[in-house]
Amino acid sequence: MPIVFRSGALKFYFYSNEGDPREPVHIHVRGGSANAKIWLEPTIGVAESDGFNSRDLSAIIRLVIDNRSLIKRAWHEHFGN
Repeated sequence: MPIVFRSGALKFYFYSNEGDPREPVHIHVRGGSANAKIWLEPTIGVAESDGFNSRDLSAIIRLVIDNRSLIKRAWHEHFGN
């Protein structure tokens, strides 16, 4: 489970076994017992969420937008595509 970055109590990561065929670029987020999956392609948006409120999700989306280059680079380096 490569961790791409952390922000406060939030951990942004993806799984090494993201499936075959692989889904578009996305990032998983965990904060305490809450978790979410955020799409980066074709547009940035919440795929699923459990335990985060709308304010948390807005902050998470902002962090993903601010770090999208880092996330995409880590994804492509790890998966090789």
